Amino acid sequence: MKEFKKEELTKLFRPHDNSNGEDNGQITIIGGSELFHGAPILALKTASRIVDMVFFATPEKSVGMVAELIKSKLMSFIWIPWDDLSAYIEKSDAILIGPGFMRFGSEKTPESDRHFDNHNEGKTTREITEKLLKKFPLKKWVIDAGSLQTMDAEWIPENAIITPNKKEFETLFGAKFSTGLATEMAKKYKCIIVAKGPESYVTSADETVLIKGGNAGMTKGGTGDILAGLTVALLAKNEPFLSACAASYIEKAAADELYCGYQEDHGLQPVDELSSDMSSSLGKPRSSGRGGRHKKVGTNYNADDLADFIPEYFKMVLAD
Repeated sequence: MKEFKKEELTKLFRPHDNSNGEDNGQITIIGGSELFHGAPILALKTASRIVDMVFFATPEKSVGMVAELIKSKLMSFIWIPWDDLSAYIEKSDAILIGPGFMRFGSEKTPESDRHFDNHNEGKTTREITEKLLKKFPLKKWVIDAGSLQTMDAEWIPENAIITPNKKEFETLFGAKFSTGLATEMAKKYKCIIVAKGPESYVTSADETVLIKGGNAGMTKGGTGDILAGLTVALLAKNEPFLSACAASYIEKAAADELYCGYQEDHGLQPVDELSSDMSSSLGKPRSSGRGGRHKKVGTNYNADDLADFIPEYFKMVLAD
C-alpha cells in the first residue's frame, strides 16, 4: 500500500502573485447546533486561512450569535441567512456539510436510544443533508460528522469526500471498517473515503493511500472539524483525492510539530525526519537546521492550537 509523502504536497494549487479576489477559492460550511456550536467555527477558522472566502450557514439561531461574537476576532467569514443558502452553494467551489449537526438531543440519552429516528434533532439533520446533497449533486462536497451519522449512503454525490471515523463508517455502510470494504464502497458510490484513526486511510475507486503520523493529542475534541475545514479548503482548488490525502497528512504533521514544541523562530524540521525516530528525540531540545529549537510539549495542545498552527506548518513545509 502506498504511503503519502510530504513531497506530494507540491502538487497542490498555490495562489498566483497577481491573483484577484475569489481566484483562490470560495467555500460554504453548513453545520452547527445548540449543543455543538464550536464545531463549524473550528472548521471555518481553519479554512479561512486557505481560501479567499468562507460562507457559514446554520439553521440554529444560537450558533449565529456565537458566530457574531467570533467575528469580532475573526473577520474572514460571512455568516449568511439560512434562506439564502442555495445561492451561496451555487457560487462556492466546494461545500462542507455536517460539523456540529446533531444526531440526538441530549447526553442523557441512553446509547441504545441514540438513533436519529428517535430525535427531532437527528431528523432535522437528515432532512437538511438529503435535501442539499440531492439538490446540488454536481458540486464538490465534503461530508462529515452529523450528516454522516444520519444519511443514507445512496445520497453520496459522485466524487464527494466523506470523513468518517471507524464508528461512523460502520453506521453509514452497515459493517466494520476494513480497507477492502472501503475500496468496495468507494467504487460503489464513486466517492473518496477518509477513514480517520492513528493511521488514516484515504480510499478511492482506484487506490488506497496510508497516512501516517499524528499523536494522542489528536484525540481531543475538534480535530475532526479541523480536518473537515482543511479538506474543503483544499478541495476548492484541487482534485478530491489529492485534497483528502493532503489535508489528512498536513493535520497529522502539524500535530506532530506541536507535540515536539513550537520553535521560537517558527523554523520547522521536515515531518518525515521527525517521525522516523520520535521516541529517541522528543524529550530533547534540538536544532531544526534553521536556528530554532524544539521543546517538548507532548499532548498538551488543543484544537484551537492546532487550527492556529496549521497555516504556519503548511507555509514552511512547502518552502522546503
